[in-house]
Amino acid sequence: MADMETARASSAGAEDHRVISRLDLKTGPTGQGDGRGRHVGIAIDVETTGLDAGSGAIIELAVRRFRYDADGVITDVDQPYAWVEDPGRPISAEITALTGLSDADVEGRFIDEDAAERLLNSASFVVAHNSAFDRVWVENRLEGARGLNWVCSMAQVDWRARGFDGRTLGFLLMQAGYFHGGHRADADVDALIQLLRHRFDDGRTALSVLLDRGSRPSWLFRARGADFSVKDLLRERGYRWNAERKMWCREVADEDRMEEEFWLAGHVYDFAARPKALGPDVERVTARSRFLP
Repeated sequence: MADMETARASSAGAEDHRVISRLDLKTGPTGQGDGRGRHVGIAIDVETTGLDAGSGAIIELAVRRFRYDADGVITDVDQPYAWVEDPGRPISAEITALTGLSDADVEGRFIDEDAAERLLNSASFVVAHNSAFDRVWVENRLEGARGLNWVCSMAQVDWRARGFDGRTLGFLLMQAGYFHGGHRADADVDALIQLLRHRFDDGRTALSVLLDRGSRPSWLFRARGADFSVKDLLRERGYRWNAERKMWCREVADEDRMEEEFWLAGHVYDFAARPKALGPDVERVTARSRFLP
């Protein structure tokens, strides 16, 4: 009887607790996949002086290559690379609190442009956890890294449909069973690679799902001339305000283009909606042009 009670208590404890491990991503083979993968990707993260890529500067850049096989399983992880750079202006207290980088940490230091560009061009694609943020900063800073294929682990994996909550890197990593130091670029790169290694219930890795979606062309709709009165409709539809272009924008899959055109015609460009243009701007996008303003 006592043994049965002990077993019940142990079972209840297992249901009430979950162990998560500190992430320690080793260089070399992962022990997974089919041999040494023939394909190469590179994970990236930047820390910056603010949110405006037009007026701000990168203060830390971290990259790490990895190899993966035909099933999207990461088989090998390369050594990490990270550089800090003096932005030529004081780093604000808010940014120091967020990144851990102070003026003293970056004084007189710089990114090795040749090494960074060579690494980025050696992979089939670049992945960040918020490529809509990272890409413009990287391309502003590294001319030789423009026009590469980019994918985004935050926007191009439906984490909620796969049983996860939220989209932030640290929270997703914790749900996958790990925690990391957080917010320094090199730690976030390791967290990203580990997240891409995660296997979902159907056996597919997050990297496999990401590449499947990221390799497909899509269409970027810009609701040019949309009246202010339809802003809530656009937001509910999934459009986001592009402050630089001053337009509501949404990316849709290739097969959904016609449906989106019909929706806009009936809700945004109908005479009653008082549009200031005849229709939207529509642009075909691929991994080479995606995540740019």
